[in-house]
Amino acid sequence: MLPSPRLTEDQQIISLRYGRMIMFNRLGGKYTIRLQALKEKIRTMIRKENENMEHQLSVLNLVDDLQRLGISYHFEEEIRDVLDKLYYISQGKWSKMDLNLKSLYFRLFRQHGYHIPQEIFEDLKDKRGNFKGHFNEDIVGILNLYEASYYSVEGENLLDDARDYATRYLKENLKNMVDQNMSSLISHALTFPLHWRVPRVEAKWFIEAYEKRSGTNSTLIELAKLDFNTVQAIHQEDLKYASRWWKEICWEKFGFARDHLVESFMWSIAVNYRPNFQGRTTLTKIFAMITTIDDVYDVYGTLHELEQFTDIVNRWDINMIEELPHYMRICFLALYNTINEIAYRTLTNKEFFILPYLKRTWQDLCNSYLIEARWYYNGYTPTLNEFLTNAYVSIGAGVVITHAYLLTLTSVTQKELEHIGRAENIIRHASVIVRLTNDLATSSEELERGDVPKSIQCYMQESGATEVEAREHIKGLILETWKKLNKERQTIGSLFSQEFIECVTNIARMGHFAYDVDKHAYSDMMRTQVLSLFVNPIHGENEVEDGAVDSDFPNIFDVEVEWKKQQPLLGMRFENPNQLKHMLYKENVNADIVHVVAENVAQPIKRKKSERP
Repeated sequence: MLPSPRLTEDQQIISLRYGRMIMFNRLGGKYTIRLQALKEKIRTMIRKENENMEHQLSVLNLVDDLQRLGISYHFEEEIRDVLDKLYYISQGKWSKMDLNLKSLYFRLFRQHGYHIPQEIFEDLKDKRGNFKGHFNEDIVGILNLYEASYYSVEGENLLDDARDYATRYLKENLKNMVDQNMSSLISHALTFPLHWRVPRVEAKWFIEAYEKRSGTNSTLIELAKLDFNTVQAIHQEDLKYASRWWKEICWEKFGFARDHLVESFMWSIAVNYRPNFQGRTTLTKIFAMITTIDDVYDVYGTLHELEQFTDIVNRWDINMIEELPHYMRICFLALYNTINEIAYRTLTNKEFFILPYLKRTWQDLCNSYLIEARWYYNGYTPTLNEFLTNAYVSIGAGVVITHAYLLTLTSVTQKELEHIGRAENIIRHASVIVRLTNDLATSSEELERGDVPKSIQCYMQESGATEVEAREHIKGLILETWKKLNKERQTIGSLFSQEFIECVTNIARMGHFAYDVDKHAYSDMMRTQVLSLFVNPIHGENEVEDGAVDSDFPNIFDVEVEWKKQQPLLGMRFENPNQLKHMLYKENVNADIVHVVAENVAQPIKRKKSERP
């Protein structure tokens, strides 16, 4: 069921075809040279910090800033060296750390897979179990304590108490906060803790916040801006490629498929935004196919058709598609060809065969969809446990993560291929978080309409709780599931790379990001984020060595200018493409964009759900 909720028709105007509207840019030579110079300068800074560990807070603040600015992936080896050394020299000396250092230390080391016990915070309480009053003077320390508490695992009651204490303190002090920068940081944290935020989205926000605070490092901010715009240009190229694929499979011509490509691309960016990640366009295809096939099961197919479709997916037999209705033939053929092509390219380029693993994930997914369809047709509401046992598969995260894992392997043994099974628990927990955050975005009106059961309805029927009580219970489940996920991050650290573990965690984070608003506000939120991540670069000096820019360097800000020219047209409806094209010419929109935007006349999809008994 990833991604969901559904895009409105207005949102479709900036969905698939919007991807082809972007003017893609390649970086010029001087920008590349400047990037390398800035990175080397920061490497030198990290090495100096590593040589002199007297100021541990300074070291950790640098690591934290690099991460939040979205540029730490350039310095992974240097950061690991710093953390290894600091971890070694600080063992048994936690009591000498102040609240701020201790909290930041705990969060960063837990994030990177080091063993840090909750007892590091024991001295924060007095003999009666209350937090000592003098800590109230350190609001930065309490903010870091709040962030650290979200790395807790089950049974860590001290961290639960720390989270409750820090949350209350921050909320109360926010009311009278004079420092606007600190107020912004606290408000941001109270909305969602850093551990629950999508790194790429957080980087865009933090670059602006970091620039406003006192004592900023000009080298860090310059690299962060230049890197963001560089990576954005690469993402634009990836989106252009994925957009061509979507057009080639022709699903948009049929009533069962809607334009989810840009939304799907946002999910792939959330999973791994790094420019060297080769599987992003493939993941976009996977997300788009998951969403479309989910529509087939939820909206368009009859139960008999869905049973036929599921059987053919299980058999993976192209010779059986004659048994399917026309729209399902198109759907299965696109799935069959895309997955087989992924397996073929992997076999020819990396010399290992992944088709059995890919097929299995799609078979599991479609079987879980069929279970939900049968629940709907039979008017059956499962127990919450029964619902979640199926939903962790039907949400689709396992399909995505399996593809991401197999695509990132360079050389592999059969044993390593089967390692993905060891990640089942962390995938399950991430999937449950996405499912539950999705359900919380479901309005009361949607719950009353019935549809496929949601976790809220399941708990209400099972326990007799009110909707308000059920929603609070689901929020508690999300927090508890995060604790289980945190535990798995520690458990599988020796089997998988930190990058892979972050990819799985990012699926859960995207659930919070995508479903933070109700479905009525979802369209506006998505439009804003599409502009922020894929179109609007971060304005800044971005100087090269001599302060000048090559005259032949493509202006990376052109796309924003063109977008603003046509932005007022987004909410308008047109009877045909020619009417829209005429309007675009009148608005002096770039001629190359006119042809693309003229295609954006949304087509309503057919719905069979009203025909169901």
